[in-house]
Amino acid sequence: MTGEGMKRSVGLGLMLALACPLGLAAQAVPADSLATAANAAAAANTVAINFVWTLVAGFLVMFMQAGFAMVETGFTRAKNAAHTITMNFMVYGIAMLAYWAVGFALQAGGVGALGTLGGYDKLAHEVSLTIGGKEWGLFGGTGFFLTGVAYAAPVFAYFLFQMVFMDTAATIPTGALAERWKFSAFVVFSVFVGAFIYPIYANWTWGGGWLAMLGKNLGLGHGHVDFAGSSVVHMTGGVMAFVTAALLGPRRGKYNADGTSNAIPGHNIPMALIGTFILAFGWFGFNAGSTLAGSDLRIGVIATNTMLAGAAGGITAMLYMWVKYGKPDPSMVANGTLAGLVAITAPCAFVTAPSAVLIGGVAGVLVCLAVFFIDGKLHIDDPVGAISVHGVNGLWGILSLGLLADGTYGDGWNGVPGAVRGLFYGDASQFVAQLVGGLTNFVAVGAMAYAAYKVTELVVGGHRVSAEVEELGLDLPEMGALAYPDTPEVSSAVILSESAAVSLGVGQLEPEPEAI
Repeated sequence: MTGEGMKRSVGLGLMLALACPLGLAAQAVPADSLATAANAAAAANTVAINFVWTLVAGFLVMFMQAGFAMVETGFTRAKNAAHTITMNFMVYGIAMLAYWAVGFALQAGGVGALGTLGGYDKLAHEVSLTIGGKEWGLFGGTGFFLTGVAYAAPVFAYFLFQMVFMDTAATIPTGALAERWKFSAFVVFSVFVGAFIYPIYANWTWGGGWLAMLGKNLGLGHGHVDFAGSSVVHMTGGVMAFVTAALLGPRRGKYNADGTSNAIPGHNIPMALIGTFILAFGWFGFNAGSTLAGSDLRIGVIATNTMLAGAAGGITAMLYMWVKYGKPDPSMVANGTLAGLVAITAPCAFVTAPSAVLIGGVAGVLVCLAVFFIDGKLHIDDPVGAISVHGVNGLWGILSLGLLADGTYGDGWNGVPGAVRGLFYGDASQFVAQLVGGLTNFVAVGAMAYAAYKVTELVVGGHRVSAEVEELGLDLPEMGALAYPDTPEVSSAVILSESAAVSLGVGQLEPEPEAI
């Protein structure tokens, strides 16, 4: 090779040597950009999945209104069927608009960042008290009418999901007060539920309020924990039903002068059981949807625990009635299934499958005991067993979490490090927090329900229909339409003895009106 050729080869080699690192360096920027773009796309896809999951779960919970309507209507008499099902239909819209205008802001106005829905953090105004240097939240203060900072896609999705939970609570009293409640009173009372009663307690537990802070502020476990609403939704509805049914009094002919109780059967048991199936289906959205994240694989545990507890509740209620009374009562089988579902709603994410079966099984027996105690001992007339199903077993649900949460889920819940553990897994303070939440619900929700009942009474001139309307049936006088105009059923009216009392120990019944 000539000297000139050698120089050319060396120069070319030097150029190649310099070009390689420069080329690699040039490729580094696009490689990093691609990784960043891929990560951003994955994060965006996760948020999108969570959006869709939350909305679909909300749609399932909305359909539970149809289940409630069928259960309550089936468990009441044919002459009141149009009235009962219309209350279930209209509570959806009435309570929803009250919640949209006022209630959502009171509940979620200080909830903070919506982490699974993109991290939106403008719902950050919690009205609170400072005691001992610690903040104790009382209610939210932003998001009224879904305007201002609330006019954002994550907030709208969160509103939809939370609204259908509120409506579940709002429909529970309609069953306990059925067959004697004025429709106008129902309308006004439902506004109070959507605007104030439900949102206040929901804020304390789910909106960053003081019950949620019992862990951070006082060291009581993770604060009051309720994954999907045993206390927030069901116990709230049950306590409202308990207070208002006691104030309204029993149906005509329910109790005799000596205090004994008369059975008033519902007119359509198949309707009630189909409604129970619809509720059990919707409950998958109720519980698993409460992750607000389709990307949270715990939804498999939650859905299966929900299914197991409902089945266990139905079976133990069936066995209890079969052994004690000789027949497996269909209505109690339905209520046992619902009781199991109510009870598992709080602990569904935190317990094992055997614990879920235990929780549901206990609920099935508990609902039977509660129905007979409330009816026979307290003389509170509850046509559908709403107080026992939702109130009693809502309390059992939060207490069962305080006993059986096994420490495999919930790290950082309510700002407390570590997973949620119950008494049987080493954290007695969590059980205390659950007790505090339950007692608070009974006192605070009970007081708010009492106040709302009394204000409603003043606004509409009383809650109860006249004796004549109750005897005839509420459909035509209250609604202007009969549920079954072509098939009048004599069996839909209770035949009363002259000695039966309107309410226990108060007055005598008037003679049964002549047929029209």
